[in-house]
Amino acid sequence: MTTVLATPELEATNERQKRRRGFFLALPAYIYLSLFFALPLLIVVVYSFATRTRSGGTALEEWNLESYRKLGEPIVTDILLRSLTLAIITTVICLVLAYPFSYFLATRRELTRNIMLVFVMIPFWSNFLVRNYAWRVLLGNDGPVSQLTEGIGLGETTILFTPTAIVLGLVYGFLPFMILPMYAAIERMDWSLLEASRDLGASGFQTFRKVTFPLSLPGVIAGSILVFIPSLGAYVTPQILGGGKKTMLGSYIVTQFLTARNWPVGAAVSTVLMFVMLMATLIYFRKGGRTL
Repeated sequence: MTTVLATPELEATNERQKRRRGFFLALPAYIYLSLFFALPLLIVVVYSFATRTRSGGTALEEWNLESYRKLGEPIVTDILLRSLTLAIITTVICLVLAYPFSYFLATRRELTRNIMLVFVMIPFWSNFLVRNYAWRVLLGNDGPVSQLTEGIGLGETTILFTPTAIVLGLVYGFLPFMILPMYAAIERMDWSLLEASRDLGASGFQTFRKVTFPLSLPGVIAGSILVFIPSLGAYVTPQILGGGKKTMLGSYIVTQFLTARNWPVGAAVSTVLMFVMLMATLIYFRKGGRTL
């Protein structure tokens, strides 16, 4: 029987073979992502530097920064601030609702935990558009909410087509995206550290502030990103529950592409959104992603 010595050259050769096999195994995924993800994003970035012609077309050969300069106009900044405000409110509400629920979920026995997780994911079983129309029925002037307030003597409640309705719809739609990563982070915590904190005389609040919350911070960061980014560029919920009365960032982008036929401006706004998403992702990986 021949014994092969593990030389540095042999180990390097084996490592190259492993990388080569891994590359070919992942090649179909690389091709798919390049064609249907990277290439469309690159096209959007290219169009953001193009020029809109007088006929509503796009001149790709005339590159400039005019579309990005228009982002500083008052109408765009107002839309951005409005969308940013609603996205922050949605993220904070989701965080406040999801954290205690995730903690409760992580401390239950396995059967109860699995049943509750199914209930969390049930909304994904139906179309997002249908769920928004269901909220439109609930919040309408003749809907159950208004009928309830009338029945108890508070009068008719007008929530539909208001910012409140938009926030309610966004919270309902994106709350699972906050719960799931936060639950994963809390469930993986070293619970002996909490017990040690209490044994050393720390109060419940001190234990939460110095042990529980820092350990669950990766889930908080991940959930906040997953809620904030889609809320910032949401289109369906503001249109259905807001009635289009207040233009949001997603609505503005769609208007620039389909109505105003100003593709460079729409592409510029989309590019800025993608940049914000990239920065948020980098912050997540630097601050907490490695420990999740």
